[in-house]
Formats: sequence, structure tokens, C-alpha cells
Amino acid sequence: MTNKVAVIAAHPDDEVLGCGGTIARMAQEGCEVNILLIADGETSRRSDENSMTVSTKIENRNISANVACKILGCASVEILGLPDNRLDGLDRLDLVQVIENFIQKYSPLTIFTHHAGDVNIDHRVVHDAVIAACRPLPNYNLGELLFFETPSSTEWRPPSSHWAFSPNFFVNISDTLQKKLEALNAYQEELREFPHPRSLKAIESLAQWRGASVGVKAAEAFILGRKIIK
Repeated sequence: MTNKVAVIAAHPDDEVLGCGGTIARMAQEGCEVNILLIADGETSRRSDENSMTVSTKIENRNISANVACKILGCASVEILGLPDNRLDGLDRLDLVQVIENFIQKYSPLTIFTHHAGDVNIDHRVVHDAVIAACRPLPNYNLGELLFFETPSSTEWRPPSSHWAFSPNFFVNISDTLQKKLEALNAYQEELREFPHPRSLKAIESLAQWRGASVGVKAAEAFILGRKIIK
């Protein structure tokens, strides 16, 4: 049976920032990877008179998401386009049910989502909603739940103000780091100049540091939320 994997992320680009190298590796190994992106990533931002309309920015970002996920080898990407940085204003049950439907549709054995302590409110809301949707009920299919770090969000949350990101699960992405960087290039509008943590140089350096900490050239780091061996 093909191992099915799901990535549930708040915004288009979080899936690549958090676990793009792992997605590419799992897809190359024959896994079916399906992506769910919750918020539009644009409507909370300020715009000036000379900028594109918000609707155009959202459309461009959605195109970028499809291009990036194709580069990584994903089987599908679904984009809900809910209001950006306002997920805490939605009824939590509604979001949980959307995620439950997505999980029921694809029956993943592994799910990747955000770390609970990120500075971004949407990341935290998605984390909590995924936890609720992944309750280990009888006949529960999911075996592995993993939380990723998101550059320019996870490390910006002071450890003293919330749970620090302390990874205990690593995936060697030495052979797929370039795929991750290529997919990030599809999100040109989201990239910044070094030393911003969302620059290609910083993201590559983070992967190399995570790799060096476990004896490989490049890695992505996660917190293991739950592992069930049946």
C-alpha cells in the first residue's frame, strides 16, 4: 500500500518552508503527498496605491503554491483561502471539521503541521485544529503526527513566552534540499534578502545546521507529536 502523507499548513509557502525537503524526499520514495493550505496569506497586509490588488496577489500566490507543489512532487494541493491572520476569529469547530474532511478524504498515515509556539496566530490556530481533528479514536488510521518549524515565525517567538521548538525527529534532505530551494523560488514575493530568516541563504543555512546537528549534510527538524505502532 502506498504510504499517504498530508501537510496541513496555514499559508501558501509554509508547506515548503516547514518541510519542503521532506515532501520531495517522500514523493521520490513513492509516497502520496497531499497538501491543505488554510488561509490566503495576503489580506492582512498593508498595500500602497501602486501595488497589485489583493485579489491579484492571492491569485498569484495560489499559482505559486501549485507550481511549488508540482516541483516537490505532491499529488494534490487544496487552498481554502480563509482570511489571513484572522483564523482565531473563526469558530474553531468549523476549521476542525474542514481538516477532518480532508483527513477522511486522503487517509494519511503521517501528518505534518505547525509548531504550537509560533509567533503567527494562524500557525497556532492550525496546530490546535489539527490536534483536535487527529484525536486517536477507534479505527484511527493516522500513525504519525509531526510539527515543523517555520522560518520568520518559530524562531521569532521568545522561548520564555511559549513552548520552545526543541526538535527530536530529523529527516535527511541532503539529496532534496535543492528541490526545496527551487520550490521556494516559486514564491518570489515571499522571499527576503539575507540576513532575513526567510531568505534562501538563511533557509539553506538552517537546513545545513539541522543536518550537522545529526551528522548529515542537510536536514529538516520536527517535534514528534504522536507515534502509534499498530
